[in-house]
Amino acid sequence: MTGAASVKPLFQAMKPKRDARQAALADFAQMPRPKDVRDPLDFDPTPKDATRPFVAAELSHIRAHGRRVWETAVGAGHIAEVLAEFGFEVVGNDVVDRGWPGVELRSFFDVEEARAPIQITNPPYNQINASNGHGRWLRHAMQCGASYVALLLNADWPAARINGFDSLLYDHPPSIEYLCCWKIDFRGGGAPPQRNSWFVWDINRLPMGPNCWVRQRLYKDFQDPAQGVLGLDHIGSGV
Repeated sequence: MTGAASVKPLFQAMKPKRDARQAALADFAQMPRPKDVRDPLDFDPTPKDATRPFVAAELSHIRAHGRRVWETAVGAGHIAEVLAEFGFEVVGNDVVDRGWPGVELRSFFDVEEARAPIQITNPPYNQINASNGHGRWLRHAMQCGASYVALLLNADWPAARINGFDSLLYDHPPSIEYLCCWKIDFRGGGAPPQRNSWFVWDINRLPMGPNCWVRQRLYKDFQDPAQGVLGLDHIGSGV
């Protein structure tokens, strides 16, 4: 007697076939992710178009403190070169020589007295954020005795509350924050998801109060100062 026919071929025929697009997505998911290429010293070159609008907006306030600026994390001189365009004399420190002429190879934290009354930089974020830096960079900038400090930071930087940030911003609220109304592409690989702001501490402009400061919109487009007119009309009103 012959056995009953197997139903296995029938079920195999009914099983949905794998779509080619699904196969491609599955293969993509298995691909190794690119390694983190972040510089171990948190070096993020600052595009000049991130600095020019800020300096144009703040020029009269900066000049009120003189013509000598200390770039405390000078790197390859991206910010220093813009400051020179506006007529400032720049002295610079860093822990690594990245090619800026005249760099003093010395950590910012090893300098006890400000080399100039004005400090303008994009500091290593791991030295000023709450989780790693505990706001250390700002604390030292205040201790050095500069009369004007401007730092390019993540716009969410002051939202942290851990590791003493409440007291830090209570004691040292900025005079003004310039919110960049565009996303800055630091590494040439496309703009990152976060927003950035220039935060300013200026002894000539008292903050509104503890944990309180003026926030102003900053636009990327401005007129070249070499043309004789600065793009101050592009700066929005404070809120």
